[in-house]
Amino acid sequence: MVDVVDQATRSRMMSGIRGANTRPEILLRKALHRAGFRYRLHAANLPGRPDVVLASRRAAIFVHGCFWHRHEGCHWCTTPASNLEFWRSKFERNVERDRSVVEALQSMEWRTAIIWECGLRKPHAASTLESVGTWLRSDHAVYESALVRPRAMSD
Repeated sequence: MVDVVDQATRSRMMSGIRGANTRPEILLRKALHRAGFRYRLHAANLPGRPDVVLASRRAAIFVHGCFWHRHEGCHWCTTPASNLEFWRSKFERNVERDRSVVEALQSMEWRTAIIWECGLRKPHAASTLESVGTWLRSDHAVYESALVRPRAMSD
């Protein structure tokens, strides 16, 4: 399949994708702050530079985009039809890096949470944010937001 835009336009579009301070990340941060949690952002001293770090609770939170981090079964986890091998390789590296970062944090006795972008979309945002708060107050080591937008059977 051929891309619907020229290479220069695609390059400009891709360069506009944020790596930090995304809408889902800001939504999570505002909710955590309203709930009384205080945190640091993008801690460079921890593996993977977690999006949100609550040092007093030894909790590292990652807000993952469903497309880039491959939220399996999610409606937003699509694969571009052009340059397929490039995308497969890129996505595999992303998933492997995510896995190794979580393992490294857990070996350092940090609690880890993965919050999927789709869980921070309406109408699921409120329940996801409530679940994150509950997890932070618990002593559970791992949290991952649930799949909220399953693919249609025809996908």
